[in-house]
Amino acid sequence: MEQKTKVNAEDGKQDLLITREFDLPVELLFKAYTEADIVEQWMGTKVIKLEGKTHGSYRFETSDANGNIVFSANGVIHEFTPNTRIKRTFEMENAPFGVQLEVCEFEKLTEGTSKITIHTIYESAAQRNGVLKLPFAMGINMAHSRLQDVMNKLNKQL
Repeated sequence: MEQKTKVNAEDGKQDLLITREFDLPVELLFKAYTEADIVEQWMGTKVIKLEGKTHGSYRFETSDANGNIVFSANGVIHEFTPNTRIKRTFEMENAPFGVQLEVCEFEKLTEGTSKITIHTIYESAAQRNGVLKLPFAMGINMAHSRLQDVMNKLNKQL
């Protein structure tokens, strides 16, 4: 089955281009990335902090059944333009992948559809390739599918 989220990784480069079209207005797609309660639903992680503004920051944590933190990530938001663009750093703590820069662009396609393009830049091609050895593409596709489902339910309530 073809994945709806596309991950383009050119050989020898240190970046990725991730794209996905959604059956959502651009405002709802942007909200899915910027409202903590919604982020928690589709990412499956606890949002400790999420400041939706330029020079803001964020922190996510996931715990196991015993309360042990098994995943944590943080970053700084360098640009925040509602319904258009978020430029931020992303760092998984206790992971060998270093800090990456993400530029998330939100595009209105029609009144009810939109697209996200995420340009992710790693410190090196080796770091990017390490991420790609994980089930990264499958994971982001699954997360984006949950995002679509969560926002469909929210859209029906509006």
